[in-house]
Amino acid sequence: MGELDEIAQVDPEAAEAIRAELARERRKIELIASENFASRAVLAAAGSILTNKYAEGYPGRRWYGGCEYVDVAETLAIERAKRLFGAEHANVQPHAGAQANMAVYFCVLQPGDVILGMDKAAGGHLTHGTHANISGALYRAYFYEVNRETERLDYGEIGEIARKCRPRLIIAGASAYPRDIDFSAFREIADEVGAILMVDMAHFAGLVAAKIHCDPVPHAEFVTTTTHKTLRGPRGGMILCRSEYAQELDHAVFPGTQGGPLMHIIAAKAVALKEAAQPEFAAYQRQVVSNARALAGALMERGMRIVSGGTDTHLLLVDLRPQGLTGREVEEALDAVQITVNKNNVPFDDKPPAVTSGIRLGTPAVTTRGMREPEMVEIADLIATVIGNLGSEDVLRRVRGRVDELLAGFPLYPHL
Repeated sequence: MGELDEIAQVDPEAAEAIRAELARERRKIELIASENFASRAVLAAAGSILTNKYAEGYPGRRWYGGCEYVDVAETLAIERAKRLFGAEHANVQPHAGAQANMAVYFCVLQPGDVILGMDKAAGGHLTHGTHANISGALYRAYFYEVNRETERLDYGEIGEIARKCRPRLIIAGASAYPRDIDFSAFREIADEVGAILMVDMAHFAGLVAAKIHCDPVPHAEFVTTTTHKTLRGPRGGMILCRSEYAQELDHAVFPGTQGGPLMHIIAAKAVALKEAAQPEFAAYQRQVVSNARALAGALMERGMRIVSGGTDTHLLLVDLRPQGLTGREVEEALDAVQITVNKNNVPFDDKPPAVTSGIRLGTPAVTTRGMREPEMVEIADLIATVIGNLGSEDVLRRVRGRVDELLAGFPLYPHL
């Protein structure tokens, strides 16, 4: 009896929801940049009996008895994270990237301190000081954008903003920025104004692990990340820091901002970090970037405007303003033909976040399925066909058929 059959015996409705999600993932081209498909080993660890164990504290220093085996799992995750990224200290307990960021803030900031991060409208993340988030409520947030002409970071301009607002903490990293980030430039700015530097590499941690993106660890006091996305692990967070901050950071995570860690997820993080240390993982990340560049190039050949003219990473932004369309319209149209994307603001967008003028595309998930450059050209053609024929049910029906044919060659979780 499989796991789903066991669930169905107890809760048929929950089992059906899981079955439906598995079917959705199998039958759709997944282009959401922040999503990926974890390995069977990671899934198994995440669903393991370690979910039964409370383990507040840290290995060797728990508030509960009976932690000798979960201590092994957490120590594996810590040591593998340190080794993979060359970090002096790692905390693998944050439940998500947002909690990882808040723990760093709790570690080094006081309410009312000034922080400087990337504007969400330009590609930053809501936890980098957005007013709707607790980071914007607790701290005085200032923002930098991208250059209007190049749509890339202008480090001279960022330095000017930093000299004016004198932040206690500078935040680098983004959720919708398709270019490499120069962390040495951020380090120089932080040193000039006496700021601490935190890098949020949640989106590109896998690329850093594969040494194909600028490495933030040598330059930043703190580096936060999620463990899914390009890292292809379970949903969760992680923090790397310099040893001088280790004790304060651990205290900021527990008991500062969280209670009991999720030991089943920490075990899955350990498995994912071991997978990420293998040569095959680096080859996978190189293919992720090659696929993103191929997808961007093929879309541009078909008349689409790509923000900043391309990508250095796993993601790209399509500006739909030349077509007079919104991100919401195109997201819905692509979903109808089994291509999953997300609407996204583009730099200097005049539309609200619920509408947007663009879509964000990413290649981690399709690369995990085994797709390469020829498939990216095919996907670009499907996307351009839909965008050019909104409202034509005949065209959309033909595209759905092409999607089915394409995915038939790249099965997902065939043994689940």
